[in-house]
Amino acid sequence: MQKEVRLSVRPLVEYVFSSGSIETGFRSSTALAEGTRIHQKIQQTYKETDRKEVFLRTELSLEHVTFKLEGRCDGLISENDEIIIDEIKSTKRQLHEITEDTFPVHWAQAKVYAYMYAKEHGTAHMTVQLTYVHVHTEEKAVFRKKFSWLELESFIFFVLQEYVPYANLRLQHLYERNISIKNLIFPYPAYRKGQRQLAGAVYKTISEKKSLFANAPTGIGKTISATFPSIKALAEEKGKRLIYLTAKTITRQAAEEAFYLMGEKGLIIHSVTITAKEKVCFKEGFHCSKDSCEFSDGYYDRINGAILDMLANETIMDRKVIERYAVKHKVCPFEFSLDAAYTADVIICDYNYIFDPKVSLRRLTEEQKKETVLLIDEAHNLVERARNMFSAEIIKSEFLQLKREYKNKSKVIFEAAKKLNDYFIAVKKQIPPSGFMAVKEIPEELLGLADQFAGFAEAELISGGTENSDLLIEAFFRAGDFLRIAKLFDERFVFFCEKDRNEIKVSLLCLDPSMLLQKTGKGYRSKIYFSATLQPLMFYQDMLGADQEDYHISVPTPFAAEQTEILVYPLSTRYHDRQGSLVPIANFIYEQLSGMPGNYLIFFPSYKYMNDVLTVFAEKEFPGKITIQNSNMTEEERESFLASFSKDSKEPHTGFAVMGGIFSEGIDLKGDRLNGVIVVGVGLPQVNPERNLMKEFFSSQGKNGFDYAYVYPGVNKILQAGGRLIRSETDTGTIVLIDDRYLTPKYKSMLPEEWREYKIVKAEHEHGLDRD
Repeated sequence: MQKEVRLSVRPLVEYVFSSGSIETGFRSSTALAEGTRIHQKIQQTYKETDRKEVFLRTELSLEHVTFKLEGRCDGLISENDEIIIDEIKSTKRQLHEITEDTFPVHWAQAKVYAYMYAKEHGTAHMTVQLTYVHVHTEEKAVFRKKFSWLELESFIFFVLQEYVPYANLRLQHLYERNISIKNLIFPYPAYRKGQRQLAGAVYKTISEKKSLFANAPTGIGKTISATFPSIKALAEEKGKRLIYLTAKTITRQAAEEAFYLMGEKGLIIHSVTITAKEKVCFKEGFHCSKDSCEFSDGYYDRINGAILDMLANETIMDRKVIERYAVKHKVCPFEFSLDAAYTADVIICDYNYIFDPKVSLRRLTEEQKKETVLLIDEAHNLVERARNMFSAEIIKSEFLQLKREYKNKSKVIFEAAKKLNDYFIAVKKQIPPSGFMAVKEIPEELLGLADQFAGFAEAELISGGTENSDLLIEAFFRAGDFLRIAKLFDERFVFFCEKDRNEIKVSLLCLDPSMLLQKTGKGYRSKIYFSATLQPLMFYQDMLGADQEDYHISVPTPFAAEQTEILVYPLSTRYHDRQGSLVPIANFIYEQLSGMPGNYLIFFPSYKYMNDVLTVFAEKEFPGKITIQNSNMTEEERESFLASFSKDSKEPHTGFAVMGGIFSEGIDLKGDRLNGVIVVGVGLPQVNPERNLMKEFFSSQGKNGFDYAYVYPGVNKILQAGGRLIRSETDTGTIVLIDDRYLTPKYKSMLPEEWREYKIVKAEHEHGLDRD
């Protein structure tokens, strides 16, 4: 059994010495950059004989475990023939509030570095220095202590003694995990057609530290085809951690089910699912603080026990498991899931925990990234999600309200909000009658005003001098996001201003996220992008930041062409023809489905178009049940919508829904729960200024701008909607595509091969429709 632990100094001392409560932190958007700046400024004052960023390592044994410790010391100061360990900490707290004993964890970190240096150089005594620097005033508070070699040696073994129960738990788990993986067989009786091909490509990609773009059709079993070979790679030391990234809750559940299934076949794995804070918070409406939440009060005093308990007794730690242990140990469930995730073999979470600069798992070190494999499910969704992650906006109305609210409460907030509101008024006069304008650069004046406001707002929120309003908190974070994204701004962005009556919004719009996605994903061992609709493949490779040496694969459908009848009804659904299409579409649905028992989904490009057709359709006496998607459905309403598709439907049941919505992808209605799908239109996104800016940008890059901005995203919606129908080898049904553009070579070439042998609906008749 492996008895060696590689460990960085900081997580070791934080495990042993972190204590206290979770407090709502109003950290500026540039907190990390500020810390780096402070460190560099202090290090610039060092003498020529001093050293900075010194890498230290050592090896110790305790209770049959060998610990290989390493870390980077901020500074080694040479003074009076002795070496002083300098640990630099930036802070926003007033320095008079910090005493020598305020942060034991900081002393612990510096003392471990002192031990490592003393051991290597045979030093009998070491001086340790903590240098606290205020990020705004740059004032310093310096504390020093001197320790003998024996004190330092005693201290390090005390720390390791506290850590060894967790180390032994992890070592035992890894031993059992690797044996279970080696003995694990594919959890189904046989591979589906194409499934072994995909699994092999995933394994090869991880082995060779590459990235893979995989278009694998619905029904092939993508999740198990990606997770099974990835798990196998872990036991062969081809990575130490998997992060399974999804866009939606339903795909997270599919990933959990895959690990449950492998667990039933003997796999022992620690998997943690991170659920959004607003969904798991036990104290909705409260800020995280010891005064308002018992799960925050004393959190760090209880978290180690909670993690040890859960790891010792659980494997697949989904939302319910995490909530159960959070209640048991009285810890915040969201922070608990984050802390537990860093101990897990598998993390299941949303895209933003890796790609969003506002949210990412920042405690993953560069070394840990090198041993981490990213499995990116439904990867077609990442393009639009990334555009949103890398965009930011601020709005006039927030600053007008803050100006009014803080007029008699805080002069600095009032003045900062007033300056921004005045800036928006000036911008409003520049916006042309079209209601928007776009430029290639961010005005320096706006950045200065936003930075000033963020600084004053942060100071106000930290001081708590006045009662903090939710509006100030929201405006502070929005301004911080704006400043953060501004640092990423380049030729792939535009500065976009728009007005709607008295409201003015200015945005940093990311038109092309590919470079930022590539940069954010760099450093990970492998990235596996997979989806049933990663096509056109070249478009998604381009937009997701593929390198030339990356692999790609398109797996053929495992289903027979005879399982699906494809019909095309060549009616124009272009925007200017929609009014004239309402009656023909309503008639088509009525004539096609009346007297046809079973379940049918009809997808429209927008709610307005759907509701206009429904108005005409309601005039007919449809002999069946109608279920309608609306734009603000609760979870219960969504479940009710899906539950209405029962397998024993004795009458026609028609579900009206929108393409690109919650029912057009990620749902499984197997067998007779779905007998047909009708897709109205070609899925083009609504024409708007932002899309047109994207079109112009890609055209300027020598690409087909209209296809990149409109056609390819639209085709993806069609494929996702049609993909709801055939989910297994026994499913059968009909897909109807309503639009004359499907008859053109361009659109026909973008359809899956098995859809191209369609029949054309030629004309309406009293008792049905003729088909070629």
